[in-house]
Amino acid sequence: MPFIPHTEQDVAEMLAAIGASSVDALFDEIPPQLVSGELRQVPPALTEMEITRLMQDRAEQDGRYLSFLGAGAYEHHIPAAVWQLVGRGEFYTAYTPYQAEASQGTLQLLYEWQTMMASLTGMDVSNASLYDGGSSLGEALLMAVRASKGNCRRVLVPRNLHPYYRAAAAVVLRQQQIEMVEVPYLAATGRIDRAALERLGAEPFAALVIGQPNFFGVLEEPDALTDWAHGKGALVIGVCNPTALALLNPPGAWGQAGADIAAGEAQPLGIPLSGGGPYLGYMACKQALVRQMPGRIIGRTVDLDGKPGFALTLQAREQHIRRSKATSNICTNQGLMVTAATIYLALTGPQGLERVAAQCHANMRRLAQLAGAIPGVTPLFAAPGFHEVALRLPQPVEPVLARLRRQRVLGGFDLGAAYPELGNALLVCATETKTEDDLQRFAQLLDAALKG
Repeated sequence: MPFIPHTEQDVAEMLAAIGASSVDALFDEIPPQLVSGELRQVPPALTEMEITRLMQDRAEQDGRYLSFLGAGAYEHHIPAAVWQLVGRGEFYTAYTPYQAEASQGTLQLLYEWQTMMASLTGMDVSNASLYDGGSSLGEALLMAVRASKGNCRRVLVPRNLHPYYRAAAAVVLRQQQIEMVEVPYLAATGRIDRAALERLGAEPFAALVIGQPNFFGVLEEPDALTDWAHGKGALVIGVCNPTALALLNPPGAWGQAGADIAAGEAQPLGIPLSGGGPYLGYMACKQALVRQMPGRIIGRTVDLDGKPGFALTLQAREQHIRRSKATSNICTNQGLMVTAATIYLALTGPQGLERVAAQCHANMRRLAQLAGAIPGVTPLFAAPGFHEVALRLPQPVEPVLARLRRQRVLGGFDLGAAYPELGNALLVCATETKTEDDLQRFAQLLDAALKG
């Protein structure tokens, strides 16, 4: 809430009514050793005007950074109308729409989200969202194992997929005794190593994951990979950047039969970057797998008077059915983020999203061109890409990034920790928000940072 309305008299009357001696007495069940005690470094209380001025001063000290950092979290332009509408009370404070008759607006919005994501991914059906890209991948892998023939508990996940997604999925799979096999990538292109894939696919596996683009921003060859996996009797999971799908072939159209499941992160669709979140996972699949899908699905129907209406239909969560029959222990979803993403997609439209993606791609190519002209800086991979490009630097990356931060530039993602074999490697990103001046400034400052 915007302010605390209780006066000291209100608090005293409340304590007297419930028979408590103080506010602290309300929490006397907390063991004394766990109580932090008095907060001695918190300054005295300020008036509203004083605290507003203080926060403005501190915000100005932070300054505004020019960001070329992507790596799964992307800065896109968000029309002002998106969060103006999301902030309305009907959406902002709404929870799970258990009472359909009282939640038609929320249910319709979720239905529209499902329709849009099914269309964008080329799939038959979408659920009403998941937590984030990493947990979405984990759930997709569990779903593939449940649907696999012969109860195969082995999945192939490429090393060039987002390292955080792989880590999140590994935690989920480990509890189910599912083996996650890492597929190497080619040093020359950054794509999945087909020869290694052939060797790893000699044993049965339930699913192959394909990132499009992969973590390096490189575009895979999903048609051939999809047909190969299907030829082995396995399912295919496409982990796609939704913005890129405005330009690229959707997973539902990969190969002869299409991918079986699409999962990933929908943060690029109208969700701002704010201190590490929030995020939004999406999942879509073929009709044959719909009953293996976690979460819930919103359905459209008609009432007794023939008027259209919406309701929760397939609800495979453990709150709705017996725990032993549940497909997931997901308790809720990112409903507010779904609201923002749905409004963003509705405002942007297919042509608008395509223009956003095209501008992102153009800026990425321009950024790679400018950076590649700096002595000692070269692209890591010789393959088409989207959104991001991996660069090899002539010296360690972290000191260079530190120098750029001092110039209020977030210079990219240091690939060294997750991919030490790449050496001094930097992943940079440029979305539609970057101007030619921004790109020129980055190149000039990167050149200066490399010179120390």
